[in-house]
Amino acid sequence: MSGPARPIDVESLLRRYEVLLLDAYGVLVHSGGALPGAAHLVNALNEAGKPYYVLTNDASKLPATAASRYQGYGLAIEPDRIITSGLLLEGHFATHNLVGARCVVLGTEDSARYVAQAGGRIVPPAQGFEVLVVADEFGFPFIETVDAALSGLFRALDRQQAVHLVLPNPDLIYPSGEGFGMAAGSVALMFEGALRLRYPDRTDLRFARLGKPHAAMFAEALRRSGTRNMVMVGDQLEADIGGAHAFGLDSVLVGTGVSAASFDAGRARLQPTYLMPSLV
Repeated sequence: MSGPARPIDVESLLRRYEVLLLDAYGVLVHSGGALPGAAHLVNALNEAGKPYYVLTNDASKLPATAASRYQGYGLAIEPDRIITSGLLLEGHFATHNLVGARCVVLGTEDSARYVAQAGGRIVPPAQGFEVLVVADEFGFPFIETVDAALSGLFRALDRQQAVHLVLPNPDLIYPSGEGFGMAAGSVALMFEGALRLRYPDRTDLRFARLGKPHAAMFAEALRRSGTRNMVMVGDQLEADIGGAHAFGLDSVLVGTGVSAASFDAGRARLQPTYLMPSLV
């Protein structure tokens, strides 16, 4: 993981590593369908019996929902191959004694199911809550829900009540068929900015970020695979490349998503091991 990034192709990756870790958006898919070369790679992995996992920060879909969507795009990926940031909520809730807590969830129905499976009790913002989970930017009336959640936060904090802020997906943007879109991480930044304005002396009012580049998702892949001979194939320097390197894994930057294949290589932590313009 040192020195200049080297070009590599799919066949070489399959020979060199026991397990492939694949980002979803920007590597396999965008919001409109599969990216070129994705079906060939997935088919090659399945036919060879090669272990692989899709590591996605998307907390809007349960693994079964995501698998069905990928399969509709022609990608034969089974649910047990998918590790989402939403799956990390269960461990987070257990560690921070949040089981049974009243939770407001910004996201889809599947996002709420993740929280319920973690032990949270879903409530509307006006009812009062102890946990705010920003899981996705879709699936709810945006302005009305954000305003109600922010007002609920202010009421709780003004009464000196503790509120736990959780962000499964820290991504700021994502690639779509038309270009790019704002992701859940950007929504969380809006909340944090508003909280700083009202409570300038409260440095603790930040979201706990669970997905890549943080270690939990890579640790789950290690638990399932049983080997560190893994490589992360991603499109984001911070989340995919930096996260993999911090966990001690090699990485491949694919130039079909958020980060272009050419970049300032001065930041050693974000220097990919390999470059691949696309999966083709």
